Amino acid sequence: MSMKIVFMGTPDYAVAALEALIEAGYEVTAAVTQPDKPKGRSGELLPPPVKVCAGAHGIPVLQPRRIKAPEAVVQLKEYEADVYVVAAFGQILSGEILSIPRYGCINIHASLLPKYRGASPIQHAILEGEDKTGITIMQMDEGIDTGDILYKKELSICGTDDYESLHDRLKVLGGEAVTEALSLLKQGRLIPEKQREELSCYAPLIKKNMGEIDFSGDAPAIDRKIRAMTPWPSAYTRFRGKQMKIWRAEPVLDGEPAAHTPGEILSTDRDSLTVAAGRGKLCIRELQMEGKKRMSAHDFLLGVKVQPGEVLGR
Repeated sequence: MSMKIVFMGTPDYAVAALEALIEAGYEVTAAVTQPDKPKGRSGELLPPPVKVCAGAHGIPVLQPRRIKAPEAVVQLKEYEADVYVVAAFGQILSGEILSIPRYGCINIHASLLPKYRGASPIQHAILEGEDKTGITIMQMDEGIDTGDILYKKELSICGTDDYESLHDRLKVLGGEAVTEALSLLKQGRLIPEKQREELSCYAPLIKKNMGEIDFSGDAPAIDRKIRAMTPWPSAYTRFRGKQMKIWRAEPVLDGEPAAHTPGEILSTDRDSLTVAAGRGKLCIRELQMEGKKRMSAHDFLLGVKVQPGEVLGR
């Protein structure tokens, strides 16, 4: 018996899961996504990635402004489904919606629950220095990522991973995890596991001001911030009164507290600027000055004479 699915998702992260379900032969009766949004100065309406993907496969698309609105619920019920699969949809589902399909609603969450519930689990896993993360397939309830764990797949976080690279690996893993979990669900072989509240933590939405670098921290923590904020909102400081985004750096720990002002430029060489942190040093390899393009430290130093003793920051 074929399993019928209503898919709910919006960004690129969700597309990989939708494509994996289609490729695995599941019947996706509808895709539910956020309304088109205006882009840039022109205000041209751009469709979300899930809408584009669903349209390419001839799948009906629903774009309710409020999924909980009575008319949206009525519309949902018109599309037969055994289960709703949710991936970064962007709206909270009501208890009424959660109870519509016979298998309920399952979510593809980009962390190893109960750690990093919330909107930004990938960035927070990097910020906190985790050495692994993964995908949790979760039975949704009315809480925020509090439902029973159905299935997990892990992957390692590399020391060079930034948000973009880890996001891209996790979206592929999400497609693999959900198709494997649905196969087990059909066979009655998924055993729900309650989340342990004492192990839970929350990963709030990343905001633009969270990218500002405080050089009084230790160098590895600053490096994790740079990687977690790349490509958005980016990690930034100031140099000669202008914003400097730091795209890539390497931390150096020497075990001693800094004998220099945090943010002070200690030296430059062919490929980097070395800056003092509260503990250790940061070798900046790639940066972007306000109004300029992203470039290597090497190219930056060819055009700008930097003096040791100058200080980054406010």
